[in-house]
Amino acid sequence: MTLTKKQLLAITAMVATGLILALAMLIPGGASHDDGHDEHAKPAGAQPAVTPPQEKEGHLALSAQQSQSAGVVIAKASAARIAISLALPGEIRFNDDRTAHVVPRLAGVVETVHADLGQLVRKGQVLAVIASSELSEYRSALLSAQRRLALAQATYEREKSLWQEKISAELDYLQAQQAWREAEIAVHNAQQKLQAFGAGSASKGALNRYEIRAPFDAMVLEKHITLGEAVKEDANIFVLSDLSTVWAEVDVPARDLAHVRVGGNVMIKATAFAAGTDGRISYVGALLGEQTRTAKARITLRNPDMAWRPGLFVSVEVAAGEIEAAVTVDSAAIQTVEDKPVVFVQVRDGYQATPVTVGASDGKRTQITQGLPAGASYVAQGSFVLKSELGKSEAGHEH
Repeated sequence: MTLTKKQLLAITAMVATGLILALAMLIPGGASHDDGHDEHAKPAGAQPAVTPPQEKEGHLALSAQQSQSAGVVIAKASAARIAISLALPGEIRFNDDRTAHVVPRLAGVVETVHADLGQLVRKGQVLAVIASSELSEYRSALLSAQRRLALAQATYEREKSLWQEKISAELDYLQAQQAWREAEIAVHNAQQKLQAFGAGSASKGALNRYEIRAPFDAMVLEKHITLGEAVKEDANIFVLSDLSTVWAEVDVPARDLAHVRVGGNVMIKATAFAAGTDGRISYVGALLGEQTRTAKARITLRNPDMAWRPGLFVSVEVAAGEIEAAVTVDSAAIQTVEDKPVVFVQVRDGYQATPVTVGASDGKRTQITQGLPAGASYVAQGSFVLKSELGKSEAGHEH
């Protein structure tokens, strides 16, 4: 059968149309692009997703019962007068007025040593004994002078009696009186020499026995003497210090000298352990150090229990006046969260850790310069418990 030209064209058109339809069905999403709509578009009437509200950072939800169990006490931020103070670093030192460098004052050989390092000694207690030939000569001179005095006194009394009975001349009586007075002076001079060396007349024992005694109640800090050693008169054989009182010395910058005055009250706190005491400034230096540009100040402390040991570092707080602070809170209310000071402020459903900027503090009240308005309700007691609960809550959210 022979097809006409017109029939061939019709058949070709039908085949082409079928191919185009087949290709359109094979291409994915082809129909959707034709009408301009995304195949992932949401169906009509669907609602968009809503993000749940985020809890504010630092917020702690507690009921009234939970707050009571935590010991929470609410107070109002208010104005107050705050005593300001200067904190100056210091160090405990020996009281130089009660520290002695013991020297023999006479040369000799050490016979005995009775004191050891760290030993507490009493005033007049024998520390060591030295055999001194020089001391023997001084004591011999005293004994000779005492015997001459006894003889001169007896002669004087005899001449006086004879003169009164008109037996001897008045000149003999006057000469005997003069000899007696000179003998008294010689004895007094010999005694003064021995007293200058801290030695007595040695009524017992050897004339060369020299006892070195403690000048006051003290502790032996240094010992530079041994048995059999030959010592010179100026040798530093012992260092003693009365530790019942010590000095707290501080370096005061020039800008703070106006607040540091003799008689001013201070609070001294140890840096190595929990101990503190109050005192008064006993000395303020008149000159500034050329290198440090600071002046020395000193506080004399009573130290009956030996707690304030020389060499201990301390912090000295000097009262420097008062300021009127517009917003203050109890010092116990301030906590540290993420290395920043915060105050727990009362909100409708609990408490909010509010960052603040602190100012002056006297230990009881602390000035708030930023972050908290006057009259705000805050947690005055129990804030540490809230801080712990806040830490637990934030740790739970992280997991």
